[in-house]
Amino acid sequence: MRLLQRLALGRFYARLPEWVRVVVAVSAVVLGIVIVIRPTTALGVLAWLIGGGMVLTGVLELTGRDGEGKRPRWRTVTGAAWLLGGLVVLLTPGLTVRVVATLVGILLLAAGALGIVAVFAKGRTLDARIADAAFSISGVIFGVLALFWPDITLLVVAVVFGARLIMSGVADLWTRIRRRRDTQAARRHEPRPFRRWGRTVTALVSVALAVTTALVTVPLREGSTVVDDFYAAPRDMPSEPGRLIRAEAFTAGIPVSATAWRILYTTTGVEGDVRVASGVVVVPKEGDGKWPIVDWNHGTTGYSENCAPSLQPRGLWSGALYILPTIIRQGWAVVATDYIGLGTEGPHPYLIGPPSATASLDSVRAARELQDADLGTRTVIWGHSQGGAAALWAGSMAREYAPELYVQGVAALAPASDPPALVQNISSVTGGSIFASYAFASFSSIYDDVSYDDYVRPGADTVLRQMSERCLSDPAIVVSVAASLGMSGDPRLFSEPPASGPLGVHLRANRAPLTQNAPVLLAHGGADSVIPVATQTAFVREMCAAGQVVDYRIYDGYEHAGVVERPSPLLDELIEWTTARFAGEPAPEKCSTTRE
Repeated sequence: MRLLQRLALGRFYARLPEWVRVVVAVSAVVLGIVIVIRPTTALGVLAWLIGGGMVLTGVLELTGRDGEGKRPRWRTVTGAAWLLGGLVVLLTPGLTVRVVATLVGILLLAAGALGIVAVFAKGRTLDARIADAAFSISGVIFGVLALFWPDITLLVVAVVFGARLIMSGVADLWTRIRRRRDTQAARRHEPRPFRRWGRTVTALVSVALAVTTALVTVPLREGSTVVDDFYAAPRDMPSEPGRLIRAEAFTAGIPVSATAWRILYTTTGVEGDVRVASGVVVVPKEGDGKWPIVDWNHGTTGYSENCAPSLQPRGLWSGALYILPTIIRQGWAVVATDYIGLGTEGPHPYLIGPPSATASLDSVRAARELQDADLGTRTVIWGHSQGGAAALWAGSMAREYAPELYVQGVAALAPASDPPALVQNISSVTGGSIFASYAFASFSSIYDDVSYDDYVRPGADTVLRQMSERCLSDPAIVVSVAASLGMSGDPRLFSEPPASGPLGVHLRANRAPLTQNAPVLLAHGGADSVIPVATQTAFVREMCAAGQVVDYRIYDGYEHAGVVERPSPLLDELIEWTTARFAGEPAPEKCSTTRE
């Protein structure tokens, strides 16, 4: 207590009315809640919030009471450290998220460790020992999370420190309330045998929260797929695209009626250079061979190399091909590209048309070199979402780029046909910032004149970068979902409209082609929130105005992914439409729109 009295803050605070101390405790709780629920606040503002929270934590540590008369010196030390750390954050502009997270983590660990040691000091009551032990253990756990969670992000800093600040404020507030009740009870000579245990209960709740948070992170550290040596480009790589490099048996998500391989092949990159891509080839076990080919272009799975469908436990299902057994029963083969940068070395050209199309067409060309697959030449191109746009690009480029393939139709299912409209709308969609993160990672990596700093507001850029590293099938995607939900309450994702400047130029350049060299089926869910049906309808009108015949079908009540899942009527109609294309039946001669 003598050491505390030497501090000017301690002497000043001790003279203040009790209600001022209550205000400080309540302020800590409120500030903690603000930090937790607004993790995507601009970095400068968030730093001020966290710095202010650290100062409040220091004040609570320096001036709070144990209720036992004597103030432990370790709390004076940790209180001074929190106060100093908060001032550093407040007075040092431009601190990165990692620096703030590291500082918070170190202070939480140090305070927790000192508290655990102090638990064994003499003269402590049982409730005080339990409370201090609980708060100290929770501090250590939260400190470890801040330092070693899979991603050091604004979200982690906010949740970890904000939760700790809330608990500290609640505990101090309980101390104030308890002291007032004790005083009133003493005046009435009423016994209060459980008066000290409120703070202990709060401390135990803090431990429960910390342990729960830690347990939740365990599966987030596990389950992510790992890229193996199969995807490495050889030194003696063929110099032309569409050549098979290697193939091996593949079983993930493959029905018993089929045989499958994963393949590595050459294709054409963004700059026209020869790149390496991977994919999957699936053929029926029974039949006469020379299988008609469904050239499948998968929907969004992520941006990182480990997001390739051929790496996922459920195989092509992860890219929204939910009817593989049905396709095999038709006597058709499936050739499914992973695209460049998924499985193989990146960057992945997410929503960038030409390299997506060449990866698709080259996968079929390379698969035809696989003698055991015994593929024919008749090809119908399918694709969903990201892959729907790739299918439209492939259909437009096939005649010139891969004339040896007989493309008889293009089925674009909820295609991302208009990237400018998609990116502009995506920030208002719950979870849409995850897809925006993939788009910004792609365009900023591939185009030198596109930068996060020019379009994404401070604070959100860090979150987007971290999001882009997670696959949709990874357990850690829940972190992205949580951050995305936080962003939904603060929709100013962009500091500048994405359709402006260099990004807008590149987005418009990657709109799907309006004309094809084969019949087109374009299907869309009437309840699609990712790509509004009005956006797709406007694009179809442009196609028809350009002279392209489109069989446009809208399925009311179906969402973006649901339109390609059972019981969507699209699936049976898609099989019927594809059967007609392989049979060479005449396609409609006029644009048509049907709504079911």
